[in-house]
Amino acid sequence: MTTAATVPAKLRVRALTHQFQPMASTEPLTVLHDVDLEIPRGAFVSIIGQSGCGKSTLLRLMAGLLTPTAGDILHDGRPVRGLDAKLGFVFQQDAVFPWLTVENNVAYGPRCRGVPAAEREALVARWCEAVGLTAFRRAYPKELSGGMRKRVDLARVYANAPDVLLMDEPFGALDVQTKATMQQTVLDLWQRTATTVAFVTHDLEEAVFLSDRVVVLSARPGRVAAIIPIDVPRPRSAETRLGDAFAAAKRAVWHAMQSAQSPPARAPVLLTQEE
Repeated sequence: MTTAATVPAKLRVRALTHQFQPMASTEPLTVLHDVDLEIPRGAFVSIIGQSGCGKSTLLRLMAGLLTPTAGDILHDGRPVRGLDAKLGFVFQQDAVFPWLTVENNVAYGPRCRGVPAAEREALVARWCEAVGLTAFRRAYPKELSGGMRKRVDLARVYANAPDVLLMDEPFGALDVQTKATMQQTVLDLWQRTATTVAFVTHDLEEAVFLSDRVVVLSARPGRVAAIIPIDVPRPRSAETRLGDAFAAAKRAVWHAMQSAQSPPARAPVLLTQEE
């Protein structure tokens, strides 16, 4: 009999180590070392840490864009081996095709997968509407603002029906107001689709606003230093940021990040907002 305790996590990272070979050195550079992490089905998990700690590398390993030096990454209990449409990825920089209109960008993945034309059109209509781009379907990326191009990225990924969405500092280049709007859009899409999300950011407040839990990585080589549950009620809105629960969560993450400036002990610390 299968119980909740035996159901595999949506993503599981086990004893993961990753090294790069710098061009100017004979010694490999260890970016991540012995990382263990589980991301539950349907959760929104942010990964945060100082620059160079391996956040983006960890996300790319989860997506199958890189092959780990050692250890395993499991998606629904199966090893991640290369690219998979079920593992959607949103990059920090715009990844839209500049020579395609919004609707053709959104349709690109389904077309490559052989989705029939009528079904593709339905997907384009659905996801352009979901991200607020119905009126811009025939526009080219050069005609759109940075925030609107990021909406195209989201629509294009969701049109491939991923069950995991991996996002690498997607709003880092946006102004404060546009960034807040995009954060709300991501939350709305997540609540609508129940997609599991792993979100890399360097922005503490963004991590708290979006997440069910925040994973703090240590200084390089990155390991899981702490996991902080975010006990802030949902649904969340702009007013959420003004509440006591939000302030307590920010303090917990801030203290964890301060403690993670040096590599942690092997076992990560599960913190509460009171700690």
